[in-house]
Amino acid sequence: MAKVAIIGQGYVGLTIAAFASKANEVVGFDNNQRVVDQLNQGISHIEGVDSAALKSAIAAGNYRASTSGSDISEAEIVVIAVPTPLDADRKPDLAFIESACKTIAENITHPVLVINESTSFPGTIRNFIKPLIEKLSANKIEHLYAISPERVDPGRVDWDQKNTPRLYAGLTPEASKKTRDFYSTFCDNLVEVSSPEVAEAAKLFENTFRQVNIALVNEFAQIAHALGISVHETLEAANTKPYGFMKFNPSAGVGGHCIPVDPSYLAHVAEGLGVPATFIERANEVNLEMPKYVVARVAADNGGSLNGKNVQVIGVAYKPNVADTRETPAELVIEELKRQGAKVTWHDAVVGSWHGEESTGLGGSEIAIVVTLHDAVDKKAVLASAPYVFDTTGKLTGAKGL
Repeated sequence: MAKVAIIGQGYVGLTIAAFASKANEVVGFDNNQRVVDQLNQGISHIEGVDSAALKSAIAAGNYRASTSGSDISEAEIVVIAVPTPLDADRKPDLAFIESACKTIAENITHPVLVINESTSFPGTIRNFIKPLIEKLSANKIEHLYAISPERVDPGRVDWDQKNTPRLYAGLTPEASKKTRDFYSTFCDNLVEVSSPEVAEAAKLFENTFRQVNIALVNEFAQIAHALGISVHETLEAANTKPYGFMKFNPSAGVGGHCIPVDPSYLAHVAEGLGVPATFIERANEVNLEMPKYVVARVAADNGGSLNGKNVQVIGVAYKPNVADTRETPAELVIEELKRQGAKVTWHDAVVGSWHGEESTGLGGSEIAIVVTLHDAVDKKAVLASAPYVFDTTGKLTGAKGL
């Protein structure tokens, strides 16, 4: 049973901790004291991590959370599982990884295996994490380094850490072996690749593939509307082809930590190499422009102006049945509505509070815009919630929409 420290106890870190603690002693490090206090009481804040399972791991002595760096000092394996967002210029922001490296350097005084699960551009483990830890460490310690990019889909039950194939690669053969030994304690399918850069690039391309195809279908939705045909019927027709086609659905944009972010990491490294990433950049633009397109469609259907009109946005989570609002397109929809003078409220059956505001009751507006539709929401109630309902999900028969 290995002693494992996991830096970051969010969607990725806590999910990994929950599975790893079945066969290892895990310390979950996080800077958020409120989150740490809840975790130590066995209260999970993440969909997919059951509080009962967390309490069981705590009772067995296999899990505890901490805000103190000294509590990771005895670890044999340190996993970095922190956010890697974009900055104001939509460029990679590695501040959280830098902070994790500082925590490792200041508290680990013996050789360990450092594994990065945080999504970043190729070369991050080799050219950023390893040199930074070495620079910040008081003593010359030769750690082992590896990458195993996270594959966590919040709220999903059919694929989890046990049955989802996991990519990995170490900077050395020893690092690769120890990485495999660790993940084999809770993962069934381990796929070693030839270098950390391949694993890092594969993770970025997985989500760039989705970003590009979502952008394509979002652009096609606009073309279909101009043609006066149903985009959804057209997609269903195309989907009858048994080969050479994969169906994606249009939406108000993309959300979550991965799809809106990862392609920009890939474009960033491409730019540094002098390779144009025009296709990726255009996909980013199309998806970021979809909220404006949605609001423009709504305005056109309502006399050409939304000034002074009461509009309720239904669903501010980025995906159905989870409370995750990271990079949600609902935020851009709301910003555009307010820019056009609308009086905006929002309703979400899963997200209770967001940006200091509370979810309002369903109904009471002149216009409703459905961005995300949770299973807990009654479709008939949504259709009856306003005289005009615009559906971006394609799930409400009888509503206006994409």
